[in-house]
Amino acid sequence: MQRKIFMLLIAAVVLGASGSAAWNFFNHREVGAGTLTLYGNVDIRQVQLAFNASERIATMQVREGEPVRKGQLLATLDTVRLAGNVDLQQAQLASQRQVVARLEAGSRPEEISRAQADVEAARIDADNAESNYRRMKRLAEQHFISTQQADDARAKSDAAQARYVSLQETLKLVQQGPRKEDIAAARAMLKADQAALDVASKALADASLYAPDSGIVQERILEPGDMASPQRPVYTLALTDPVWVRAYVQGPDLGKIKPGMRAEVSTDSFPGKEYRAWVGYISPSAEFTPKSVETTEVRSSLVYQARIFVCNPQGELRQGMPATVTIATGQPPVAGDDPCNHS
Repeated sequence: MQRKIFMLLIAAVVLGASGSAAWNFFNHREVGAGTLTLYGNVDIRQVQLAFNASERIATMQVREGEPVRKGQLLATLDTVRLAGNVDLQQAQLASQRQVVARLEAGSRPEEISRAQADVEAARIDADNAESNYRRMKRLAEQHFISTQQADDARAKSDAAQARYVSLQETLKLVQQGPRKEDIAAARAMLKADQAALDVASKALADASLYAPDSGIVQERILEPGDMASPQRPVYTLALTDPVWVRAYVQGPDLGKIKPGMRAEVSTDSFPGKEYRAWVGYISPSAEFTPKSVETTEVRSSLVYQARIFVCNPQGELRQGMPATVTIATGQPPVAGDDPCNHS
């Protein structure tokens, strides 16, 4: 009887210790002095790359699985139409520049001299017509000619005088040069032509697709000859930097970690290998525990999402990979420091 009681006591101690260990493991509590362990999955950003133009694809430079660097050329469009539009806008801009220059320069000296000569000739014609009218008037009064002839001479004199006045006003306009409103309108048209050229040049530049950041081509969606548009992705690019672990922290543990604290990340795929990391983000709002998170607690318990940025120089960490995060809770956060830059 005593032996059975003794065995039951031993079993109770073992079960109690096992239950305590399981509780600590599954609830992300501190497993050692000043250490917090979290469990999550690796996340990698994915970018859908598309041309900002609608044209046939001419070339595709990379394939699935190939690493690319920031700024690397990935694909190009057929540029015949786009280059022709740029040439057209350049010609229109050059023409409008000449219009503006002509208006701003005003009248040439030769134009002013010609206008002055026209005024002088009109003055002589007007004086001559006036003298002829006076003679014809005297002859009509003496009944040597008809009154109609005198009236005709008067009409010619009035017309010559009017032409003289008109050419005088023309000379003033030539001397003053173009109107300010005409110059302003020409300058505005010049700006419009410049803007049109900028748009055409941007469309031509958009015919080349470059990598926005370093990463790995995850999917090649279109091929040469396909019609590209801003709504049709050409590649899916998985960005290799940054890589982070998406983990969840319970409310009681929120006060133990802060953004900038150093961490260590390990995975089952590479046993014994630890990756340098740091706490990058802690969600300000709570959410229900996701079903993908292994826990023995009630599913409806509230947690806070945390992103632990990880150094991944060899590209070993991949999307969705389970990971374990260990954080020393007593350390101060380090602002503006990237542990990936350390050797």
